[in-house]
Amino acid sequence: MTALNLPSILMQSQANACRDQWVQAMRASPSATHWVADASALVQFDSSALAVMLACRREALALGQSFQVQHMPPKLQELATLYGVMALLSA
Repeated sequence: MTALNLPSILMQSQANACRDQWVQAMRASPSATHWVADASALVQFDSSALAVMLACRREALALGQSFQVQHMPPKLQELATLYGVMALLSA
């Protein structure tokens, strides 16, 4: 398991930089088999946070790796459920 830590704030203005940083880390770690994003620090976010996580999931799958998010704040869980992507992120 290789951990990725979400920042405390992940809004649209930070989304591209966060995604790019994580994708770069994933590509630089070909021996990793399972990525876990820790969302426990996340306190301010919008739907861009979900887009970042889904992009990282796609990248992990393309690399033959797995990806999941742990410790999602309740509001993020609600948003993921509303968009129908909760199962993709928590599996």
